[in-house]
Amino acid sequence: MLDLAGGDINQLASVTRDVAAAGNKSGRVAGLFSAFTANDPQLLVTIDRDKARSLGLPIREVTDALAVLLGSQYVNDFDFNNRAYRVYVQGDQQFRAKPNDLSQYYARASNGDMVPLSAVVRTTETTAPAVINHFNMFRSTELTGSALPGVSSGQALQVMTDIARSTLPTGYDFAWAGLSLEEIKSGAQATYLFALSIVLVYLVLAAQYESWILPFIILLGVPLAVFGALSAQLIRGLSNDVFCQVGLIMLIGLAAKNSILIVEFAEQLRGQGRSIVEAAVESARIRLRPILMTSFAFILGVLPLAFATGAGAGARNSVGTAVAGGMLASTFLSIIFIPVLYVVIRTIAPGKIRHTEAVTVTEGPAHA
Repeated sequence: MLDLAGGDINQLASVTRDVAAAGNKSGRVAGLFSAFTANDPQLLVTIDRDKARSLGLPIREVTDALAVLLGSQYVNDFDFNNRAYRVYVQGDQQFRAKPNDLSQYYARASNGDMVPLSAVVRTTETTAPAVINHFNMFRSTELTGSALPGVSSGQALQVMTDIARSTLPTGYDFAWAGLSLEEIKSGAQATYLFALSIVLVYLVLAAQYESWILPFIILLGVPLAVFGALSAQLIRGLSNDVFCQVGLIMLIGLAAKNSILIVEFAEQLRGQGRSIVEAAVESARIRLRPILMTSFAFILGVLPLAFATGAGAGARNSVGTAVAGGMLASTFLSIIFIPVLYVVIRTIAPGKIRHTEAVTVTEGPAHA
């Protein structure tokens, strides 16, 4: 929480408690607390400067005596038995535990006399913050908590954002720091990374096929895989975390693989003189078995990740569920949609037909 107006420190503590209480009642986060308190018991030391001046006692002597005897001061180091020891000057604990112990401390006046500090120092009990932190040059307090089971960290951040905006009065604001800030930054980069991955795959396919149209048809299978991955995550109650996003990037290449099998064979059939519709239907029929075999082999391979248990199972479950769900949806939907999309796009943009040798495809057992 940020105090933009620089008001009463007690109000900052009250606002922090209000936000923490609202967050704990939201049912989405728990354990919200702040280590900041504005009423820590303290001892206020006041120096009677006029009296110290009349006694010939320099103010520096008073402050140095208080700092050294009540606090500490480093003197030097010395070696003993091949070990280095650091020397500090400080009053013994039993002589600095109570306010009236000041009567036992003395400071040297200008004429060389020792003056008791109790003659020029007055102590008063009060309350104040032990530490006042600043963030972006404003006085601030820090809230710490965690999301409830079943609530992702991103959802918890959004809940706290909404609570802060509706709870904070005028003159107060909020900002994220630490792991929360890093998560927000990394989450904003996920979209760019996904888009960059698609562009990279598109350019590689464009160079391979020497066409701008065929890679576009192939990558139309990626949304089908993403739909399957997110649906699988939703069904299992998992969140779209960083491990799921890694799985989504993997699915770009895995989903494109099924589309490549159909589009490549359709282009070969067109080169043999088949029409666009005939090429699309025949390629889907011929490539059905290879697509199913490779896809199910991969899905069965990642199932141990999807149903893993033990330490670190959350990460494995997330990436395994996303990849398995995406491949399952891509396998069945690509067989239906990719040939249709191939017909539609190739009808609009027929492109240049690459003539190939006639290839006869037969199904059934091979004979020597």
